[in-house]
Amino acid sequence: MSPCVGVCALDDDDVCIGCLRSGQEITQWGYVDNDGKRAILRNVEERLRQSKF
Repeated sequence: MSPCVGVCALDDDDVCIGCLRSGQEITQWGYVDNDGKRAILRNVEERLRQSKF
């Protein structure tokens, strides 16, 4: 299942303001295996920790 939340807009750093995936990660999501998806989600988690939210 995709982490997309339906708020699709990339910021100046090429990161979606809704799901916090990069443009490249969004493109790769449908093609990577489960290990790749977990790696993307770890990146998302790190971006969330670094954000102001």
